[in-house]
Amino acid sequence: MPTDFTRRVSAAVRRLRRGEVATYGEIAEEAGFPDAARAVGNVLASVDGLPWWRVVPADGLLTGDHGARQARLLQREGIVIKRDRVGAPRLRSR
Repeated sequence: MPTDFTRRVSAAVRRLRRGEVATYGEIAEEAGFPDAARAVGNVLASVDGLPWWRVVPADGLLTGDHGARQARLLQREGIVIKRDRVGAPRLRSR
């Protein structure tokens, strides 16, 4: 059974529309857990069907095992990626 945190983070991520990205911190804050940005990644990795590629680090840098795949998925949605980084104007502000 999913925890309240998992349900709230999942709902926040599902609200991201095509072409919109948010930071892990923004998702944590929207879910009501402003100090849990790192835990957002655990939810993204464990809940099937979430548009995980729309959640990026605060600096917009796409790295790690899924960085290239994430970049391709974001580019399909019209997000500009330069030097493995999401452009700051595309980050959702709260």
